[in-house]
Amino acid sequence: MSAPLTILGTGMAGLGLARQLRIRDSERRITLITADSGDDYSKPLLSTGFAKQISPEKLVGRNALQVADELRAVVRTHTRVDAIDTQAAELVLGSERLAYGELVLATGAAPRPPFDIPDSLRGRAFTINDLDDYRAFHAALTALERPGRVAILGAGLVGCEYANDLRAGGHEVVMIAPENTPLIRLLPEPLGRVLGKAFLDIGIDMKLGRMIEALQGDDAGAALTLGDGQSLKADLVLIATGLMPRIELARQAGLEVSAEGIHTDRYLRTSAPGIYALGDGACVAGLNAMYVQPLQTSAKALAATLTDTPTPVRYGAWPILVKTPACPVVALPSRRTPARWRIEGEGSDLTALAEDEEGQLIGFALTGRSVRRKVELARAAPRLLV
Repeated sequence: MSAPLTILGTGMAGLGLARQLRIRDSERRITLITADSGDDYSKPLLSTGFAKQISPEKLVGRNALQVADELRAVVRTHTRVDAIDTQAAELVLGSERLAYGELVLATGAAPRPPFDIPDSLRGRAFTINDLDDYRAFHAALTALERPGRVAILGAGLVGCEYANDLRAGGHEVVMIAPENTPLIRLLPEPLGRVLGKAFLDIGIDMKLGRMIEALQGDDAGAALTLGDGQSLKADLVLIATGLMPRIELARQAGLEVSAEGIHTDRYLRTSAPGIYALGDGACVAGLNAMYVQPLQTSAKALAATLTDTPTPVRYGAWPILVKTPACPVVALPSRRTPARWRIEGEGSDLTALAEDEEGQLIGFALTGRSVRRKVELARAAPRLLV
C-alpha cells in the first residue's frame, strides 16, 4: 500500500494534484491542509467578477466538505503549519504533530506590497491572491453602496485585469505604476501603448511613469501623493505589485530555496527525501512559471510519479491569455532576452515576434485581432524543456 500523502495548499496546484492522483489511485490516503477556507474555485475567474456582477460565493464550485467527499480525502481548513520536521517526517501544527508519508508543498505565492500598509488604511487597502482576499475586497466595495473609485498600484498582469474588470463593472479606476506602459514584462513598448490607449478609451485614468510618494487614509478614503506632487483621492486601494513564492516553511525545514521558489528537479523532488513541490511556489530546474498551463502539466506529471511511474515535467509553449476585453492580449514570454522584436500589423492589431541573434522565434506578443495567431505561433515556438 502506498504511503499516506499530505498536500499543503488547496489552490489550483494542490487540488489539481489530488484530482490527478485520484484518477490513478482510488485508495491512497490523502490529507489536504490549507490556511484558508478550502473552497474550490477557479482563480482566473476572480478578475472577471465585477464586470459579470458575480458574488464571491457564486465563484465557489465546491466547498471544503464537498471537496473532501469528491476526493475521498481529509481536508483541514484554516489550519496553519508552523514547521516541517524532515527527520521525523512530521508537520508541526501548534501543539500537534502530524506524521506524513510523502509531502507535497503547493503553498503558492504571496502578494509583494512595495511598502507597509499604514494603519490608517486598514480596511481600505487590499491585495487579492485568493478567494478570501477577493471576498474582503468585494465586501468593502459593496459597502460603499455606489460605484467606487479604486486606485490600482501596479500595471502588470493582475493590475491590468482588475482595472479592466472594475471599470467594466461601473467603477472609477486610476492605475498608478512606475513603468511607462502596462504589461512591461509581457509586451514590448509599442504593444503596451496599444493596451494603454484602450484603457484610456474606456475611462481608466492612467498615471504611468509615476511613483507613490505618500499613502494615507482617513474616514473619507485614501489619499495618494505621487512623486510629481500630484494628489489623488480614492475609496479603496488595490495593491497589485507582484507575487513572491512562499518559501519560508521550506527554508526553515532546510530545503534548498531561493527567491525564485522551492528548488526541485524535473520530477518535482525537493532537496529533502519524500518531499515535493509544485505550483507558484516551486522553482523547477531553475524556472518558476506562475501560469495555469505549467501548473496543470506539473500536477499530471507529479501524480504519475507518486503512483510509481516516474515522469519528468516537460513544458511546451504556454501562451498567456490576459483578461483585458478592452484590448485582447496574448503573450508567450521568452526565458531569454530577445535580440530584437519584429513588429507587424497596424492600429491595435499588432504582432510582436521575439527573436534571438539567429532570427529564431523565442516568444511573441499579440494584441487586438492578432490574438487569432496564438495557436499558429505557439506551434512555431521552440518547446521549453524543464
